Amino acid sequence: MSKEASPKWVTRPGVDPSTAPHKPPLPPADYRCFEEHGLLTERNAVIRLSDGVHIYADIHRPSRVATDLPVLLAWGPYGKHGRSDQVFWPASGVNPEWLSPLTPFEAPDPVFWCSRGYAVACVDPRGAWLSEGVFHHNGDQESRDCAETVEWLASQPWSNGKVGMTGVSYLAAIQYYVAALRPEALAAINPWEAFSDWYREFAYHGGIPETGFLPRASDNIRFSTGRTEDTWANAQAHPLIDEFWQSKDIELENIVAPAFVVASWSDHGLHSRGTLEAYKRIGSSEKWLEVHGRKKWAHYYAPENRQKRQAFFDHFLKEKSTLVPAWPKVRLEIRNSAHEYEERAENEWPLARASYRKLWLDAAAHALQMEQPGGASSTSYDAAEGRAVFDVAFEEKTEITGHVKLKLWVEAEGADDMDIFVALQKLDADKNHVGFMFYAFYDTGPAALGWLRASHRALDEERSSPEQPVHRHDSEEPLVAGEPTPVEIELWPSSTVFLPGETLRVVVQGSDIYKDSLPNLPFARHENLRNKGKHLIHSGGDYDSHLLVPVIPEGSDQ
Repeated sequence: MSKEASPKWVTRPGVDPSTAPHKPPLPPADYRCFEEHGLLTERNAVIRLSDGVHIYADIHRPSRVATDLPVLLAWGPYGKHGRSDQVFWPASGVNPEWLSPLTPFEAPDPVFWCSRGYAVACVDPRGAWLSEGVFHHNGDQESRDCAETVEWLASQPWSNGKVGMTGVSYLAAIQYYVAALRPEALAAINPWEAFSDWYREFAYHGGIPETGFLPRASDNIRFSTGRTEDTWANAQAHPLIDEFWQSKDIELENIVAPAFVVASWSDHGLHSRGTLEAYKRIGSSEKWLEVHGRKKWAHYYAPENRQKRQAFFDHFLKEKSTLVPAWPKVRLEIRNSAHEYEERAENEWPLARASYRKLWLDAAAHALQMEQPGGASSTSYDAAEGRAVFDVAFEEKTEITGHVKLKLWVEAEGADDMDIFVALQKLDADKNHVGFMFYAFYDTGPAALGWLRASHRALDEERSSPEQPVHRHDSEEPLVAGEPTPVEIELWPSSTVFLPGETLRVVVQGSDIYKDSLPNLPFARHENLRNKGKHLIHSGGDYDSHLLVPVIPEGSDQ
């Protein structure tokens, strides 16, 4: 992470917090202590940071327990006064009965946790809502502010000196940042789906600018009495990885706090990759991974998963004897479809026993083959509206779980660049599309997605592996007219089972493959494209276009 205290990135005047839509009325900034829902609530408790800036917290405690309370910290920019029961849409799958009226968005429920002997602190960061200062979106300043807050909470007379963190998305990502600073009182973290690479997972998928969720997310964090970082403007001003993106980097290897990390196959385009990368890289000796394929908010708030969190925090914040040390290090959902799946315990991620198989593209036949075609062929599609499709039907049950790579030899007619969008899909034995959970709302999604702007094809050789290409994104190299060029495309990790007669389909086109979304809901889009003319894909002979898939042997030892 950058050590610059005040990054020189574009900021903008904050929007009056009292005008925020879809929020309850904003309470005044005065301090109040009162009882509600059986809890003792301190509203607008003042935390004085080391540079004199004051930020505000709502702190909930059990009414009848005065001391020795572990603390759960929910740190996010969406307003500590916001309520989850007022923002979750019916399609999210969140049962309103799972939430008390005090539950902030994507945060732990104070009524549940306080009834089990915890305090819950919900904090508005520097420059957000009524907290003083300039809001910096992740990076060094917010990390240090959060670390100071952890130590402040641990020092309160009612605290037992141990702080844990839990939450979804933003409330998960901040945990990576603060845990990397190793505040002494941070006893455990529970990041529940969050990107960990700003450029590759949040703003530029394969170097292609994301224009749907990113500006929406930027607007969601503009409510302030001061100034806020203009994330959308900064992303547009920095199309390549440079000092701006490096200021958001996280020293994941520096994290040593016990960690219960929850990822999903169902958030391609936002959190899936980053959560799995974080698990791989964090240095914690006590860490557990769960990967599901459900709707993310419903999965977080489901009662059975709340009980898992309690066991985890009871173990590390209360030093209770629980079954956590006996948990499998990794637990995966193995998917047949959106609604048919099984869970399986594993020892590591990625799976060491995966056998990587090349499925060779035959452009002429629009097929995937077990053997490389001897003769060269090509297929083309209109860059704006067309697509290429390659299918393989499996003769035996086949599980594909892990990282997938698509290597293509490509050419652009009428342009010196091309934006490539890839989806892995499953077809049943009757060639009908099999849907999977997608984002937090849909059950019609793909098995996996990938993207690449061809001019961004240069690899970071130190970070790349045969199954997972990592691109540098620090310069652009145009395509040469008439010259087929190899590109390697990372497909985000997934898990899919194919029964005999079922088909794996690879879709390649020049724009978003999944475009339909419910009104006013977050959805990744890519509308600033460079496509013109025709895209060509070459295969066979000298053109080793192929899909590299991790096949898990059936019935093998874990």
